[in-house]
Amino acid sequence: MRAPIEVREGFARPARLRHAVFDWDGTLSFIRAGWGEVMLDLFLAHLPAAPDEDVASRRRLAHDDIWRLNGKPTIHQMQCLADRVVERGGPRRDAVAYQSEYAVNLRRMVDARIDDVRSGRLPASAYQPPGTVAFLESMAAAGLVLHVVSGTELRHVAAEVEVLGVGPFFGARVHGPSGPSDRGYTKRGVMESILASGALDGCALVVFGDGHVEIEEAKALGGTAVAVATDEASFGSGRIDEAKRTRLAGVGADMVIPDYGATGELMGLLGLGGR
Repeated sequence: MRAPIEVREGFARPARLRHAVFDWDGTLSFIRAGWGEVMLDLFLAHLPAAPDEDVASRRRLAHDDIWRLNGKPTIHQMQCLADRVVERGGPRRDAVAYQSEYAVNLRRMVDARIDDVRSGRLPASAYQPPGTVAFLESMAAAGLVLHVVSGTELRHVAAEVEVLGVGPFFGARVHGPSGPSDRGYTKRGVMESILASGALDGCALVVFGDGHVEIEEAKALGGTAVAVATDEASFGSGRIDEAKRTRLAGVGADMVIPDYGATGELMGLLGLGGR
C-alpha cells in the first residue's frame, strides 16, 4: 500500500509555476541507490577512531557527515572525510584521492544496473520511483519546463538520464558538477540562473529532491519544495523512508511523497490539475 502524501500545515497551492527542478539520485533514479552505504564503508575504512570511541559512535559521526552534505557535489563529502582523518591524527590525503576510491567502488554497482537495462534484463522502470514517467508527462503537458539538477558528476547523470529513457523531458537542461573536483557548481546557482533567464521570482519554481540541500535552497528562493522520501531499500514499496522524512521536513519541505504514484493528487496540490 502506498503511503499518503503529507502536506505541511499552512501550505498554499502555488499559483504560477513555470519550472520544475528534479534532483536525480533517489528522486528520479535508483541506479545509484545504496550509494550512501558505499560512501559510509569508505569513511569507516579511513576514519581513525577517537580515544574511547566505540564503533557505533564512529559510524554515527560518518553517517551524519555524509547526509549533512547530501545534495552537494561529492567532493564536499570527500573533503569532509579528508579533514576528519587529519583532525584525528591520520595521514593528510587530497579529497580527490578519496573521491577516486569512492568512484571505483560505486561504479561496480552502477555499471551492473546500467547493463541490466541496456541488455533488456530489466526495464528502465525497475530503477525509477513508481509513477516517474507518467508524472513527468503530466508536468510537461501542464507547460512546465523540466530540469535535472544533480550533485553527481554531469557526464554520469547525462548518461543515466538517457539509459532510463527520460532524456526527451529534459533536453539540454541536465546539470551537475563538471568533474570530480568541481567545487564551484551549486544547485542554488543553477536555480538562480533558471529564474534569471525568464526574469521570474521563486514562486515560479517547484523543486523535487531527497537531499536537504535542494529543499533548503528551494525555500530560500521562495519556491515550493517537495521531499521525495523514496524507500531505496525496497524499490517500489510505496513506503516513506522515515529518515528522509525527518531530515527533509526539518528543513522546510512543503510536502513529503513516497513516489509519484499519486500523480493526479500531486498535480492538484501543485495547482496544476486544471492546466
